[in-house]
Amino acid sequence: MSHNLGRNSFGDPANAGNLMSIEEANTLLNEWVPNEKLRLHMKQVAAVMKAWAIEKENADEQIALKWELAGLLHDADWEKYPDDHCRIIIEELEKRNIDPDVIHCIASHGPGYFGVEPVSNMDKMIYAIDELSGFVHAAALIRPTRYEGLDAKSVLKKLKTPSFAAQVNRDDISDALSRINVTLEELVDFIIEHQKGVQ
Repeated sequence: MSHNLGRNSFGDPANAGNLMSIEEANTLLNEWVPNEKLRLHMKQVAAVMKAWAIEKENADEQIALKWELAGLLHDADWEKYPDDHCRIIIEELEKRNIDPDVIHCIASHGPGYFGVEPVSNMDKMIYAIDELSGFVHAAALIRPTRYEGLDAKSVLKKLKTPSFAAQVNRDDISDALSRINVTLEELVDFIIEHQKGVQ
């Protein structure tokens, strides 16, 4: 199903640097997303995004918060407004005068669905991390020890099994990886390490 947003420009450049706090973002999540599993997914993506920004992009606190907020809110409207997924959260963040980088990042987390190409490193990484984060979590859940001892090798094996987590689009994963200078193994290991402790 296409959720094409029909535009490529989001937010007002004058709002650069305007960010909500993580507390405010969590309040919005709690209001908009009753589903605990979906909330956990967004918190996991947020944790991985923040860690990537700090460890791989040498981001300062403000930039790391941008990455974290984009991860935390990227699916905020998915449960309540499935037919308008992405459109509603984008409009909400524009109303709140949030930094356009965060809004563009959310808009580009699924280029095939929303028609918005990832431009910045933050855009490209949310696209790659979003798809793989959910897959890694699914791979952990079927193991008696969950994340303990989970490694990239076993996740990649599952990725080659089309029936496992069939809703995860393997083509999207390949497309996302083709846009970044990171191997699949490296990214999977990074995701395992940084989302395993997220509650």
